[in-house]
Amino acid sequence: MLWIKSLHVIFVVAWFAGLFYLPRLFVYHAQSEDETSNARFKVMERKLYRGIMTPSMVLTIVFGVWLLVGWEFHGAWLQAKMVLVAILVVYHFWLGRILKDFERDDNRRTHVFYRWVNEIPLLILAATVVLVIVKPF
Repeated sequence: MLWIKSLHVIFVVAWFAGLFYLPRLFVYHAQSEDETSNARFKVMERKLYRGIMTPSMVLTIVFGVWLLVGWEFHGAWLQAKMVLVAILVVYHFWLGRILKDFERDDNRRTHVFYRWVNEIPLLILAATVVLVIVKPF
């Protein structure tokens, strides 16, 4: 079971790295003014989202469910954690929708908006860590 937990941690870290970095790329993309930069950001964002983030998210969920079944965790803290993971999945797909807007050159938001978007996973990560360590309920 330890190898499952190790793989799970690796994929969680990879997924969160993408959740933190993609909005940062959106910040820079929203500030770009030339076609070369625009094209470069499109490639970087697409490869990050489709090549790293989405597979990492899927594997995080697969190994998380495997751990859940194998170790029989229980408690309201776990249900709250699963709600936070569900919110992250929705956030992930929302970033994918924003990515499509950039791909179509249809972005209507400023770099300031994406700076705020970049803080969302930090808040969810902090709440998740508190739930796992403290197990308040």
